[in-house]
Formats: sequence, C-alpha cells, structure tokens
Amino acid sequence: MRSSAINWLWRALPWHGRAEGVTWDSRLTAGKAAYERADYADAEQQLLAALKLAEGFGLDDPRVVTTLNSLAETYRAMGQYDDAISLSRRALDLSERALGPTHPDVAASLNTLAELYRSTERTDDAKHLLKRALATQERVLGPDHPDLGTTLNNLALVYRAEGEHAKAKPLLKRALAIRKQALGARHPRVATTLNNLALVYRAEGEHAKAELLLKRALKIRERALGPMHPRLATSLNNLAQLYRTLGKHREAEPLYRRALSIWEETLGENHLYVASALENYGYLLADMKRHAEAARMIARAMVIRARQAG
Repeated sequence: MRSSAINWLWRALPWHGRAEGVTWDSRLTAGKAAYERADYADAEQQLLAALKLAEGFGLDDPRVVTTLNSLAETYRAMGQYDDAISLSRRALDLSERALGPTHPDVAASLNTLAELYRSTERTDDAKHLLKRALATQERVLGPDHPDLGTTLNNLALVYRAEGEHAKAKPLLKRALAIRKQALGARHPRVATTLNNLALVYRAEGEHAKAELLLKRALKIRERALGPMHPRLATSLNNLAQLYRTLGKHREAEPLYRRALSIWEETLGENHLYVASALENYGYLLADMKRHAEAARMIARAMVIRARQAG
C-alpha cells in the first residue's frame, strides 16, 4: 500500500504518454539526474511519473521494478523510510516472481531493501539480504563486476555498524579495487568506499590512514558532485569528526559548519542529517567551552528528532 502522501502526489500527477513526447525512459533519466544532483523533490516527481508510465506496460513489467527501486532510493535520501521500504519490498516481490530468486536484477532489489534495513538499524535483516545478493552476483556476474562492489560496500557497512571492523575492512578493500578498475579512481562511488574504509581505520585508531582517505574522498566528491551536494557534506562531517577526536577543534569547526549548511540547504532544516550535524557541532562547541552555543545546537537537534518521531 502507498502512503497517503504518495497517493496524493500520484493523483495530482498528469498522465503523460508517448503521444505527448514524454516516455518512461525520459522520466526515469530525469529522475535519476535529479537524484544525483540532490534535487530530491524533483526526483520524486519525475520518478512517480515514470512509475505511472511503467505500470501502463503491465504491473509485472521490469520497468516497474526499476522505477520502484529508484523511487525507494530517493525516499531513503529524503529520510522517508516507511515509504521507501514499502516500495522496495514491492520491487523485490515483483522481481522474484518474474525472474526467480537468483537473477542479478533480484540482487539489485535485495541491495536496495538491505540499505533501507541498515538505515533503520535492522542489521540482521540487511545482512541476510546482502549475503543472498553477494552469492548471486559472484556466481552469475563474476568476481570483478561493479555491482559486486556495491554489495561488498553495503555488507561492510552492516559489519561496521555492528562493530565488526575486522570483517568490514577486507570487504571494503575488495570493493575499492573493483570500483577503481570498473569506474576509474575519481568516480563518486570510489569516494564512497574510501570514506567507509576511512571510518573503519578511525574506529581502529589508525588516524593517519583515516585522514588520508577522508581527504581523498572529499576531493573526489567536490570535483565530481559540486560544492553543495549532501554526500560532500558527509565527507566534511566525517573529516570534522576525526579532527574532533584528535583535539583539532579549529580545523573541525569550519568543516562542521559547512556540512550543516549544505544539509540544511539541500535536505531541509528538519532532516535527520541536520539533527546529526547540529549534535556533532554542538559537542565540538562544548569541548571548546562555548556552552551557550552548544546548548542551542543540541536543543535544535532535539526538536528535529522529536518532530521526526511523530
């Protein structure tokens, strides 16, 4: 079932068919482009229109699954996890019924749903789905396919969330090698894996290695995504976190401030990422004995979290 918000948008969308020069492909492409530039409101509109067109080909058409997965990713980026999980489950069910449980396209749907489970702290469920996806991809696609890099990266994130850094590290190193080979050393997905590997090094106390990788990821993202992308803010925040751990408060503060500004601008002032940025910046200010400023930051974060909790 779609949520009431999705249903409202669905009914509000006009029907655009081929006769009017708008195709499923063009809507999907526009939606993905909007997602990549972090214009999630436009991505949602384009992908809802694409889904309406895809369903016109039949509810079991593979274009429906492709669109559902893209729309679920968009809702995850927007913090709308219930909507995202609902769409992702539907995509997985359609994929499995149409293609069988061991098809590579089913593995892609498993990945999407697993990321949503990880984001909502259902790590056991995420791990189960990712191991299924990994087994399928290694058998069908081979050990060096870029899709395998995505699954390895995502499984490593689950292990890192569980504190299993020794299990996460080799998966991230393998994902990094695959992505560099398939996509090139300056691709944003390479930056994502560099960032994740850096967080493992930081957790293990290897701060010099972590700093090097975080700076590399930041440079790639700024060049590839531009100065106002949410994933750039993630790199800024993570480097600031490392500097705070090392007591480098003056180096950390402008990074926190910039990350907060980007997330507020691109995701909205009530997004959970904004709450996290406010908390992180607030803790730094407390470390610096700027307690009044810190209290204001933490209070804002508490309001956001209370509002998101309903």
